[in-house]
Amino acid sequence: MSAGSHSIASAAPPRERQESAAPLVLIVDDDEALREAIGELLASAGIDSAGFASTAQLLASGLLARPGCLILDVRMPGASGLDLQERLRREGEAKPIVFLTGHGDIPMSVQAMKAGAVDFLTKPVRDQTLLDAVGAAIAEDAARREAARVSRANAERLGRLTPREREVFVQVVRGRLNKQIAFDLGISEVTVKLHRSNVMRKMEARSIGTLIRAWQTLPEPLRE
Repeated sequence: MSAGSHSIASAAPPRERQESAAPLVLIVDDDEALREAIGELLASAGIDSAGFASTAQLLASGLLARPGCLILDVRMPGASGLDLQERLRREGEAKPIVFLTGHGDIPMSVQAMKAGAVDFLTKPVRDQTLLDAVGAAIAEDAARREAARVSRANAERLGRLTPREREVFVQVVRGRLNKQIAFDLGISEVTVKLHRSNVMRKMEARSIGTLIRAWQTLPEPLRE
């Protein structure tokens, strides 16, 4: 089956397997001929894709967890591409989107770009322009996933710290000196150094700079 005419999955693979899979471009447009043409263009560039006639079909496919991006028409039967963008953002399923439409206008493009769209292209579009937009979207998705992976790993490491080590960790990233930390926490400077060493080891940080960067990747609630 060609890349542009994948059937809708009857049973979505486990999310973990999807997240480690190769990038997949999800094309949502009610024009079947256009979906197939885009699929063939992507296939020529070595990019896998799957096509859907509506946002409802896409949501039913269970493929949104796959790395990659979306190519969305703005106006379609049922929920529009902009509606889907808002829904995904609201549900925490943000995914890079390239809008491709024959009915776009400036207010629509502004709305889409403010909501995080990678590009807003008008049909007909040059092949290379679309491929460039898709390439940028896939790269953005890869960067997001890597940042999320690092954040999860550092959150897991944070969980290994004792309450006192976490207190020292917070003080260190705030730039406090050992003697200042010792005074604030009512412990000796030698104890501070021991806790600090444990924090570096458990957070797998080779320098204070690395430790600070690890702190910055943690989800906001864990940094409070």
